[in-house]
Amino acid sequence: MKKVAHILARKGAHVLTVHPQEKVIHALQLMNEKNIGSLVVVEDNEYLGIVTERDYARKVIIRGKSSQDTTVEEIMSTGLPRITPENSIDTCMHIMSENNIRYLPVFEGDKLCGIVSINDVVTETILAQKETIAQLESYIHS
Repeated sequence: MKKVAHILARKGAHVLTVHPQEKVIHALQLMNEKNIGSLVVVEDNEYLGIVTERDYARKVIIRGKSSQDTTVEEIMSTGLPRITPENSIDTCMHIMSENNIRYLPVFEGDKLCGIVSINDVVTETILAQKETIAQLESYIHS
């Protein structure tokens, strides 16, 4: 069974962060530049939450707020479930489905060590299926 550690090994554990007092427009520009859908919100190297494109759409656009006046802290998601590198990919899928979320922070103890997205989970599932198919084909042909 593949684990979160496999995802982090494949994609890396580097996490892009933003300060809670930054304006939302800055966070959006960074997400656009890096072609990602979320940023980790930190202050004094402490994890506070995650800000996502969905947060922007639901908490800024729909409410008629300005991304130039609104801070990240006002719209970030907090209290998300936490996972560890030892959690399985199936566990991630279950947690994401149950909570209707697309990103999970990964912690080793109290230290943030990565972020897993729904895209990461789907990609890892597809890679695992391809590996299983290759093994079965090899078995059949031997």
